Amino acid sequence: MNRILIFILLFFTCLNSFSQDTLKKPKIGLVLSGGGAKGFAHIGVLNVLEDAGIKIDYIGGTSMGAVIGGLYAMGYNAKQIDSIIDVTNFSNVLNDYIPRSSKNFYEKRNDELYALTLPFNKFSIGAPEALSKGMYNFNLLSRLTLPVRHVRNFNELSIPFLCVGTNIALGEQVVFDKGILAQAITGSSSLPSIFSPVVIDNNLIVDGGVINNYPIEEVRKMGADIIIGVDVQSGLLNKEELRSASRIFFQITNLQMIERMKVNANLTEVYIKPDVKDYGVVTFDKAAEIIKKGEDATFAIYEKIELLVDKANPYHKPKLKVETDSLTIVDIKTNELQNYSRDYIIGKLNFKPGSKISFRNLETGINNLNATQNFRAVSYYFEKNGEYDDLILTLTESPVKTNLKFGLHYDGLYKSAILANVTNKKTFFKNDFLSADLVLGDNVRYYFDYYIDNGFQLSYGFKSQLNRFNKNIPVSVITYNSEATNSINIDYLDLSNQLYIQSVFAQKFLIGVGVEFEYLDITSETLELNEVITRSTYSSIFGYIKYDSYDNKHFPKKGWFFSGNPQFYMFSSEKSANFEPFSILSAEAGIARTIFKNATIKLQTEAGTSIGNKSLPYFDFILGGYGFNNTNNFKYFYGYDYLSLAGNSYLESTITFDYEIFKKNHLNFSANYANLDDNLYDSLDWISLPKYSGYALGYGLETVIGPVEVKYSWSPETSNSYLWFTVGFIF
Repeated sequence: MNRILIFILLFFTCLNSFSQDTLKKPKIGLVLSGGGAKGFAHIGVLNVLEDAGIKIDYIGGTSMGAVIGGLYAMGYNAKQIDSIIDVTNFSNVLNDYIPRSSKNFYEKRNDELYALTLPFNKFSIGAPEALSKGMYNFNLLSRLTLPVRHVRNFNELSIPFLCVGTNIALGEQVVFDKGILAQAITGSSSLPSIFSPVVIDNNLIVDGGVINNYPIEEVRKMGADIIIGVDVQSGLLNKEELRSASRIFFQITNLQMIERMKVNANLTEVYIKPDVKDYGVVTFDKAAEIIKKGEDATFAIYEKIELLVDKANPYHKPKLKVETDSLTIVDIKTNELQNYSRDYIIGKLNFKPGSKISFRNLETGINNLNATQNFRAVSYYFEKNGEYDDLILTLTESPVKTNLKFGLHYDGLYKSAILANVTNKKTFFKNDFLSADLVLGDNVRYYFDYYIDNGFQLSYGFKSQLNRFNKNIPVSVITYNSEATNSINIDYLDLSNQLYIQSVFAQKFLIGVGVEFEYLDITSETLELNEVITRSTYSSIFGYIKYDSYDNKHFPKKGWFFSGNPQFYMFSSEKSANFEPFSILSAEAGIARTIFKNATIKLQTEAGTSIGNKSLPYFDFILGGYGFNNTNNFKYFYGYDYLSLAGNSYLESTITFDYEIFKKNHLNFSANYANLDDNLYDSLDWISLPKYSGYALGYGLETVIGPVEVKYSWSPETSNSYLWFTVGFIF
């Protein structure tokens, strides 16, 4: 009661002063506390304040309070912020989601093989410094604050604004009232262990709530006479609730804030305390409920709100008119880097100085840089250059040059396997990458790749890989005896070494050429006359063109894929009677589209042929099975066992209907059809009705170790059916 009387006395004193001198009109400051997802309640509070006609003169916030307060201060109204929250994927924010399209082909392969990645530095294995680097969050805030990208003094925003961060190295509070708005908000909301610290002016900044979760004194200093404060902090948990390490951690960090809040609440004229105790700092999926809690808490003290309204002239906050996000980048400026060239950076951005781009183009370029994992932090802002902009990039190189990576896989061809990888950067030159895989299990294999990435310039590299397996297959598939119908057990070993050069064409297509030296050793103990089928070395030149915009390799919902691969075999240690130079041409194209919510159709077509007087059966297109690593010309085909159909020419199409019954759980049905034979394209048989067909009903689960799939497959041409299991990323 005493607080209410003091507030009324203060208000009428200010009002009396205002009646004598309009310059003495009481200024209203809004203080928004941090609280993670609980801070969505601030939107509900702003909704009610707007409807009441309250004009806010100053805003100060911490963490989520800085996010909501910063957007409101730059011009968005409450309904616009509500809409922004509604369309934001907070799972992507927490996981620092990088679109697959932002990764080059090298990075896609690396990211789609390994379930666990650990930094390895100075002969010790480390751990990531946080769950997320916060790049997705920074990109989002940079896009939202684009209309004020040239503002450097936050007093020049439509509502003067400040936010609070913590200099974690010094243990000091940092007040951001100048600088880059997106950077300041990102630093203030960088929750420790969830997001990596943010570097601002050479200071390491984390969440302001660590020191000051309710910047009431700072807003007073801005000139506020009356404070409306919104407190979304939780109270202390009891001993029954302290059942997990995360809850104990947050209890410890909350101790100081809760004691300080008791004092600050008594210094706040209009104190609003939404009931958000049942929500956590990362319950972003409950946004609508939390916003409603903010509205309810504000209506509960509405009589105080009404006292602040200018009844003769209530304030109506307009919508922020967001103009086009088109940007003309006159120049691109970067800090000096030790291990990466300017060409490399410009190549990853995918646009050059003097380009007119959309913010989406910029975001794609930034994601390209982030996807390399070469930089611990990527930050950027815009400087005005005449009527246009300069892009200022600040890149912090990762001190970790070596990573240990691990994977796990099982399929019916290569059987069980554990993958161990060492990836090292800057081994010999700037921009180079060295990756060595060792696969241990039923079939020991390896994969080695050394690659120098020169961006828009020609890039080059060396690959070496060993594949081996043991399998019962038809005699006709792997030998010259095309009439044989019986099966044999073979030991298959393929050692391939490649030198290649490649470049990116039209910023989307990967084009390359190279030379290959391949050793094949195929033997069988079940052959009566000769257990060696081939033990020869082959030399060839090859080329490739690739395009891949699938959003997910295994369960795509949208995107295109194309691959074209010509290869000319010139020399062999094969007996002269069995070898003549020949070529193989192959291509694959696919498209995935979402037809309605959670339902996707994927269409895929493949074709290949051998050109020359005499090709070898070991390089034929061999169809059958699912879920294994595609070596040479081995192809998936539902309805038939692994490696059971062969020919030097083929045409195959697959249609898959996939339905995500709930998150990361997929039911799918596939049908594939093929014509396959020797010299298929010498006649019009390739356009006849399909000779082979197969169907599969499957269930897939996306897990941290990769997809786990089971498929039941059958074909009307045979009496056989197959049940296939695959576990983990395919390697």
